[in-house]
Amino acid sequence: MRSIITISREFGSGGREIGKLLADSLNIDFYDKELLEIASKKSGICEELFVKHDENYTNSFLYSLVMGSYPVGSDGRINTELPLNQKIFLAQFDVIRQLAEKGPCVIVGRCADYVLRNQDNVINFFISGDMLHKKRRILERYDIEKNKAEDFIRKTDKRRANYYNYYTDRKWGEAKNYDLCINSSKTGIEGAVQLMQDYIKIKEELS
Repeated sequence: MRSIITISREFGSGGREIGKLLADSLNIDFYDKELLEIASKKSGICEELFVKHDENYTNSFLYSLVMGSYPVGSDGRINTELPLNQKIFLAQFDVIRQLAEKGPCVIVGRCADYVLRNQDNVINFFISGDMLHKKRRILERYDIEKNKAEDFIRKTDKRRANYYNYYTDRKWGEAKNYDLCINSSKTGIEGAVQLMQDYIKIKEELS
């Protein structure tokens, strides 16, 4: 196993659970919200601010920064004069690259597929799901009224899409941006994991 796996996911599709099961089955590290804690420690910015800004963009961000032209200090750390939202995004950006350099792992969300777009050993998955199944999953996990579940899902996916579309030159959920798109409502959670394992094996054998 030598691949870095990124997983983008619709809210309620089981993307985190699928990613964790995949990482466990491959015996590699898994990063979702864990990434926020690591970025917080490395940047010196409190974790609560990372959670607040997690996969959520603001219009003041300069697009050129994500193209690699952002300023750093002489010690390699992010320039402290940058606005907070920019420092938060770039701290995650750098941590994703550092984690990928350490070796095989699974990274969920946070534009990881885009951050690692120039690496040959990256495999990108997108997990979607039917609204009925997503609503059922959300109602099982969150304290939310049944008639508000669909709106909650749509708003969360819109936020994720806006974040991804804003910080990259790609469109969130567009099939051509991923190696494989899986509808977990059709495959089930374990079936999705198995499909991903099979794909990883095939791709690594061909490379």
